[in-house]
Order: sequence, then C-alpha cells, then structure tokens
Amino acid sequence: MKTAQTLLLILACQLVAPAGLAGPLDPPRGIRHYETGAAPGFSVTDMDGEAFTLDSTRGKWVFLHFWASWCGPCREEMPAIQRMSEKLDNDRFEIVLINTAEDEDTIFSFLGEIGMDMNSLMDADGQVTEKYKPRGLPTTILIDPQSNVQYQAIGGRDWHKSEYLQFLHDLANIK
Repeated sequence: MKTAQTLLLILACQLVAPAGLAGPLDPPRGIRHYETGAAPGFSVTDMDGEAFTLDSTRGKWVFLHFWASWCGPCREEMPAIQRMSEKLDNDRFEIVLINTAEDEDTIFSFLGEIGMDMNSLMDADGQVTEKYKPRGLPTTILIDPQSNVQYQAIGGRDWHKSEYLQFLHDLANIK
C-alpha cells in the first residue's frame, strides 16, 4: 500500500512540475518538439571571411536559421529576427543565420536592403544545409546548450512577438 501511495505522489509531482524541468517546453504554434539527437557540427565563414564553428556555441541555446534572399517568407521574417535579437539574452542564446548557397554580394545587398544589423554565415557549397536537411526555407532549428537538436520551425514566424519571445526566454532559463 505504501508503495502505491509513493508512486501516486511521484506522478502527481510530475504533473504539476514547472514546464521544462521534467521535459521539453510546450512550444507556441508553428514550432514543434523535434528531438533528433546531437546537432551535426560544421565550420563555415561569415561575409567577412571570419571562421565559425557550431562547437563555439556550446553552453548556449542556438537559434540556427536557414534562409535565402530569393525566399519570400525569409524576406518577411528577417526583420522579426532582428527585433527578436535585440530582446534576447546573448549570454544564453546565440543566433546563427545560415544563408543557403548564395554569394557574399547577394547576402550583403539583401541584408543592407532590409536594414539588418546582423551577420550571416555562408553555406556556399550547401554542405551545412545538407546535414540539417530543412524541408523548406526558412527553417529554424533550436539546439540546446549540450548541442542536441530540440525544436524546429518550418516557415516564417513573427519571432519578435511575445509568445515566441517568452518561449525563447523560458528555454534560456532552463537549468
């Protein structure tokens, strides 16, 4: 009898535990829990030729965003990502923009045209995109501080809106 009561107490505690402590957070509409294991590592350069490796983000949540300038939803979404970036804790979140197979001039012109104050990495040969296999553009992958893929969003989002900001804030505060 005592064992059954203990089991019921454990189950009840799990049901009322704060979100994120006993499992993944419930994401807002358009984001799905997408736990696929270790995030594939990669090394690419940005528009200034500076090297970047995914390993450099270990210990932070990573907002890995695949985009292209010819993609209509990507064009609409980028200003929301800019506004989102201004509201996130950069000590706990790293925003990594990956342009899929466009040249430096195209990327630079596009970001300047829409007033983005963010740098983008260049997947010039498409190898990073091939590793992550986004089903469309834009696609965002959320990677936890231990470098495991946890969430995915396919298509554009209003990342600067409160429901998404709160979700990202809650992720960043999971211990």
